[in-house]
Amino acid sequence: MTLSPAWLDELRARTLLSSLIGRTTKISKAGREWKACCPFHNEKTPSFTINDEKGFYHCFGCGAHGDAIRWMTDQRGLPFMDAVKELADAAGLDVPAPDPRAAERAERANSLHDVMKAAADWFAEQLGSIDGAEARAYLEKRGLKAETIRTFGLGFAPDSRGKLRTALKSFGDDKLIESGLLISVEDKEPYDRFRGRLMIPIRDPRGRVIAFGGRILGSGEPKYLNSPDTPLFDKGRTLYNLDIASPAGRKSGRMLVVEGYMDVIALAQAGIAEAVAPLGTALTEHQIERLWRQVDVPILCFDGDAAGQKAAVRAIGRALPGLAPSRSLSFVTLPQGQDPDDLIKSGGRSAMEGLLAAPEPLVDRLWRHELDALPLTTPEARAGFRQRMNAHAQAIENGNVREQYQAEFRNRFDALFSRRQAPQQGTRFTPSGQRGNRFQPFERPPGTMARSIGGAGIEPLYARAILNGLLNHPQVITGHAEQIASLFIADAEQARLRDLLIDAAYSGQSLESGAVLPICEEQGLGGLARTLKDANSLAFSFTRRQADAALAQRDLGMVIEVLAARPMLDSAISAATARLSEQWDDAGFAEQTRLLEERRAADQRLAELVQPDTD
Repeated sequence: MTLSPAWLDELRARTLLSSLIGRTTKISKAGREWKACCPFHNEKTPSFTINDEKGFYHCFGCGAHGDAIRWMTDQRGLPFMDAVKELADAAGLDVPAPDPRAAERAERANSLHDVMKAAADWFAEQLGSIDGAEARAYLEKRGLKAETIRTFGLGFAPDSRGKLRTALKSFGDDKLIESGLLISVEDKEPYDRFRGRLMIPIRDPRGRVIAFGGRILGSGEPKYLNSPDTPLFDKGRTLYNLDIASPAGRKSGRMLVVEGYMDVIALAQAGIAEAVAPLGTALTEHQIERLWRQVDVPILCFDGDAAGQKAAVRAIGRALPGLAPSRSLSFVTLPQGQDPDDLIKSGGRSAMEGLLAAPEPLVDRLWRHELDALPLTTPEARAGFRQRMNAHAQAIENGNVREQYQAEFRNRFDALFSRRQAPQQGTRFTPSGQRGNRFQPFERPPGTMARSIGGAGIEPLYARAILNGLLNHPQVITGHAEQIASLFIADAEQARLRDLLIDAAYSGQSLESGAVLPICEEQGLGGLARTLKDANSLAFSFTRRQADAALAQRDLGMVIEVLAARPMLDSAISAATARLSEQWDDAGFAEQTRLLEERRAADQRLAELVQPDTD
C-alpha cells in the first residue's frame, strides 16, 4: 500500500503527540514542551522532550527521535502499517485502499475481528457459568489470580458441538468457518472447533483477538489446539502476548521467549511481562525477525530436556542467516523437569531473574551442542566437527559477523585440539624444514595507509570524505549499505549521520542529492551535513565540485569497498601470523603471503583513487 506524504502529514497533524506518549509514559509540562524520563533507556533525570507544535520527540541522552508513527513502531514495536492504522483509527481518518480488492479484504478482515471479539466475550462468560467450574478449578490450581485471568481474557468452551454456533448465529456460518471457530465437513452441519477446553485468546500487536488456543481439561489429545490459519491469523508470523510484552520489553530492554501460553501467563503474574511464546511450533524466521524489532538479543528460555535442547538448536539454525552486528540470540536453560511456573512457585521471581541475569550467548550454545553431539576421538571425527562449525559460520549472511564466527570457531578448535610442541630455544624452522635460529614469521610493518584504518576506526579525513561523497551522491548507499554500516567512524555525530543516511535509503524516501539535507535537518544533523557536503575533505573524485557523476559514484563505491575490507584483512593477517608463530607449515606461510599481497594491493588501489584537486 502506498500512502501519500500529504495523507501522512494529515495523520501526524491530527495526532497530539504528548497525549499519545502520555498513555504509557509519565510526562510533565515544561514551558511549551513536555518532558519525561526516556522510555528507551534507563535514566533518573528527564532528558526526553515532546514538542507538540513540531510533532516530534527527542531524547538528549540516547538520541531517540521521531514522530507519532516512529513512536508506535519503536516504542510499541508495531509494523509500519499497523501503526498507521491505529493512529488513523484514533484520528478518525480512513486509510486509503490501494484498489477495490484490497478494500474488500480489509472490510472482510474488520468483520472477522468483530466475530473474534464476540467469541472471546462469549468464552469469558462461559468461564463464569456452571459449565465453567472445571476450568475455574484448573486455574485456581495453577494459582492464577482473577486480575491475571481478566488481563489475558481467559475463557471456557463448553463440551458441545453447537453452543458457540448458536450463540454467534447472527454472524452466519460462513464467517464463523472463515474465522476458524467452526469446522465445516462436506454433507454435514458445521460444528464447534473448540469443545471442553480452557480458551486462551491470541491477539495481534494492536491487542485485537485474531485466534484462540484451547487447552484440554481432561484426558485426550491434542493437549493444546490452536485456531487454523485464517485471513487474520498466520501461526508462523504471530507471537503470543506480543501486544503486552512489546511495551514491557521496551522498558526493561529485554524480551523472553518461552515454550507455551501458561509459561507466559505465569511470568506475567510474577511481574515479568516481557515474555512471548510461539504457537505450538519451533520459532520461525518471521517470528525471530519480529523479536529483533523489539530488542537486539532476545532471551530464549527452554526446558533442560532433550526436546528443549532441540528447540534451541532449531532456533539457532533459523537465526544464523540474520545475525548482524549486535543482533543475536541468547539462551537460558531451565532446571530439568521445571517450567517457568514451577521455578517461580519454588523459588519466586528471584529464581527466574537469577537465570535471566546470565544468559548463554548463541555462539556458546552452538559450540557446546556440536561438541557434545558425537565423540571426537579420531582425526576424522574432529575434521567432521570442524566442517560442521564452518558450515554454521558460512550460513551467516553478514560478512563482518561471519568473519568473527569463523575466527572464533578456529581459535576454539585450536585451543581444544592442538597438541603443538614449541620449537626449542635457539632454533628456527624454515620452509624447507631446516633448523637454525628460531623462525619469526614475516610481516612487513604497517604503512601509513594501514595505520589510518586500524583499530581506532577509519582515519577522520577518510570518514569526512566518505560522508561528503554520500551526501552528494546518495544513490550509492543502497548498493553498499552493508559495507558503509561496517565502517567504524570514531566521531559519534558523524556515525549518527552515516546511520541516518542508511535508514533513509531503506525507508522509501527520495535520495536525490537535494532531498538529503531536509532529512538530516529533521533529525538535528543539518549543520553537520551542510558542513560535510560542502567540504573538500580529501582529493577523491567524488569530493570535487565539478566531478563527473558517474565517475564519482564509481570511485566512491570503490573507496567504501577498500575501507570496509581492511579490518577483516588485518584480522586475518594477524591470525595467520599468530598461527605461524606457534607452528610452521608451508600452507600457512603461503596463506600469510597471499594476505599480505592482498593488503598491499588494497593500499595501492586506495592510493590510486586519490586525485589532485584542480578546482
